[in-house]
This record gives sequence, structure tokens and C-alpha cells, in this order.
Amino acid sequence: MSKSLISLAVTAFILGGCSLIPDYNQPAAPVPAQYPQGPAYSPAQAANQAAAEQGWRQFFHDPALQQLIQTSLENNRDLRVAALNIDAYRAQYRIQRADLYPGINAQATGTRQRVPGDLSQTGEAGISSQYSVGLGVSAYELDLFGRVRSLSEQALETYFAGEEARRSTQISLVANVANAYLTWQADKELLKLTQDTLGAFEESLRLTSRSNEVGVASALDLAQSRTSVESARVKLAQYQRLVAQDENNLVLLLGTALPANLPASQPLSADMLNELPPGLPSELLQRRPDILQAEHSLKAANANIGAARAAFFPSISLTASAGTASGDLSGLFKGGSGTWLFEPTINLPIFNAGSLRASLDYSKIQKDIGVANYEKAIQTAFQEVSDGLASRKTFTDQLRAQTDFVNANQDYYRLAERRYRIGIDSNLTFLDAQRQLFSAQQSLITDRLSQLNSEVNLYRALGGGWYEQTPTGQQQPTTGDVPSTRLF
Repeated sequence: MSKSLISLAVTAFILGGCSLIPDYNQPAAPVPAQYPQGPAYSPAQAANQAAAEQGWRQFFHDPALQQLIQTSLENNRDLRVAALNIDAYRAQYRIQRADLYPGINAQATGTRQRVPGDLSQTGEAGISSQYSVGLGVSAYELDLFGRVRSLSEQALETYFAGEEARRSTQISLVANVANAYLTWQADKELLKLTQDTLGAFEESLRLTSRSNEVGVASALDLAQSRTSVESARVKLAQYQRLVAQDENNLVLLLGTALPANLPASQPLSADMLNELPPGLPSELLQRRPDILQAEHSLKAANANIGAARAAFFPSISLTASAGTASGDLSGLFKGGSGTWLFEPTINLPIFNAGSLRASLDYSKIQKDIGVANYEKAIQTAFQEVSDGLASRKTFTDQLRAQTDFVNANQDYYRLAERRYRIGIDSNLTFLDAQRQLFSAQQSLITDRLSQLNSEVNLYRALGGGWYEQTPTGQQQPTTGDVPSTRLF
């Protein structure tokens, strides 16, 4: 009994070596070999290490931000769902792969039946019994043309795509937490600036009101001072709202409340980020998880073509069993009670109204869609990195100019205030200097935020954010909900 089942399994392995999956050829990258060059870009520099391998603890210098990223990796619900999706894809692959092997079942049955006399061969009513014990293989398909193996390959590539989707989710999470934190800090700085400016405007209003009472300042001067105060109060309410909303957004990304022991934050003007080497566009093909995800999905579609092709050919299913049977329970294991069944089934498609051809056409179309999605993922990655490189140089120039503009406005404000106090200029010049300085300081904070956000987005575009520490030899990914790669 056991020898026949083993022979059946060996035969299946021998016959199951054929595959109709088309040979996979990686599509050519539809982007230039170099990133753009021009006035908006810094000169290309050689990269000693890929940006994707730079750990986020090395890239982000702010201890508070580091703690928030670690908290989000442990609690964020989107990342948790991505990890669970991998478990689901792994289970689906195991289910599909199990079809490559025969399923052996143990069976034991017992039947007792009363037969009426008019149905009995003897004409008398009686009770019949039947008992059996055995092992069986039920409807096992011999994978002669690789249909089952193609479906198994498709499930495996889908699992690999899920792994890359999880990496992409984590990389995006790290960048989103960093951008949310930087926005929060920028709005807090803007709130503090507005509070200080409002105090200065209120002091100016108080002095102008006293001057108006003694006839030195006109009613127009007093009205202009009030407009500056009320304008600053509008900004104060705006930034109070934004700071509260920024904190709520950060809590959502973390998946839990802000840590109570959060370290003191660094100002935006501090050295908060490491500089990134962009490398070459070809490196994106191996570093960006969304590109790798698109390629695995393309390979899965390619494997489906093999399954659709195999459906045109005959399929053979085997049902077999061996055991012992007897009318008496005590006679199950006596000599001569052995029984066996071998039932092969051959299914040959003859007419299906074009269903199989349509299924094959659909599989080929899905592969073409996969190629287009893969190429679009490469183009998107190239565009994001190029934008980040353009932002790097232009924001550096813009921040330098904006800093000089703030310094010039501070000199203007000091001179206007001195000339107003000694009666040389009117209040209008002084108020104009206050407003311009406030506006320039606001722009400097927002420009610095934009520059930091662009660097974070460049880090994400280059595939950074997967490692916690920069790899030195054998390095494991960031701790958190990292799924096991075991498939069985």
C-alpha cells in the first residue's frame, strides 16, 4: 500500500518538470543614465555609500525625532496592516504550493443498515454492516504542463511584492513622521515669533496712543498701529490652530500618544539632517521598494501566462486508496480483507466557446499592464530624485538670500525705530519696517521648513528609511513588526 503511494508521488515529480511560463526579461529602464544637470543642480559627486543604506538614526540628528520614528515603527497601524498582509500572502503561497504534492488522507468508516424484506434478495428483513480502514489520495493533479507550478510561482511573486510593499510603507512612514515633526516645529517657531511680534506691536500701539493723547501722533498713526496689532492677533490664532493640528497629525502617524519623556527639540536652524549622496539612476532599480514591488507583480503576471497556456492541454487527476474492509468489525484485519482503488481521470478541453483563449489573452494583457506599471514606477522615482536634487541647490541659495533679507530688514527696523523715537520720521515708516521684518522672518522659517522637507523627501526617494543603523557588514532591518521570511 505504502509502496504504491510512494511510486505515485515519484511519478508526479518526474512528469511535473514541464513549464510553459515565458522567459522573463527585465524591461529596459525608460530614464537617462544620469540625473539632470544645469544651473538648478549641484555638480555630481561620487557616492561612497548608497543613500538607501544610511540608517535613519544617522540621517536624522534630532533625538526627539529619532524617538518619534521608533515609536511610530512600533505602533503605526498602516505598518501593522502591511506586515499582516505579508503573512496573508505567505499563507496563500503555502496553500498554492501544497497543490504540487499529493494529499494523503486516512479514512475509517462504519455502516449499519436495516434492509426491508421487499428489498432484500432473500425476501426477509435484515441488518447489514460494513467497516473499512485505509489511506487514500484524492483527485491529485499530475502537473504535466506546469499549470500548478505556474500558479505557485505567481503566488510566490505576489508574496515578494507584498514584502516590498511593507518596505515601501515603512520608508514612507519614516519620511512622513519626519515631515510632520518638522512642520510641527516650524509652526511652533512661527507661533513664538508671532507672540513676540504681537508684544512689540502692542507696545508700539501703547506708545502711539500716548503720543496721540498729547497731540504728537495723529489719529491715522493710531489706526495704523491698531491694524498691525489686529493682524498679528489673526496670525496668532492661525498658528495656535496649526500647532494643535500638527500635533494631532503626528499622534495619528505614531499610532499612540506623544511620549512623555520626549527629549528637547532642536531648532530648525540646527544641523538636523545628514547630507545624502544621490548615486546613479540604475541604483534605484535595486533600492526603491516600489520599483521592486512592481517588478515582482510583473513576474507574477508572467507566471499566470504559463498557467493559462497549460489550460489548453490535457490534465490528469488521480484518485487512489488502499486499505481493508469487512462486514464485521472483528474481521477488518483478517487475511483476504484487503481492498484498493485506482481511478485516473483525464480531462481534455474540446470546446469552451473561446474561454481558454480569452484567459490567455487576459494574462498577456495583465503582463503588458505590469510592464507599464514597472516603467512608470522607474520614471516616478527618477522624477522624485531629480526634484530633490534641484531643491537641494536652489533652497540653499534661497535660504542664503532670505537670511540676508532678514538681516537687511532688521537694520531697517532698528534705523526706522530710532528715527521715529527722535521725531525724524513718521509712525508710518516705523510700522512698515515692523511689518516687513515680521514677514521676512516668517518666510525664513517656512523656507527652512521647505528645505528640510525636500531633503527628507529625497531620502525617501532614494530608498532610505529601511535601516535603523547604517549597515556595517550583516545588518538587520529596523526593529518593529518585521515579519518572518519563513515560507513553511
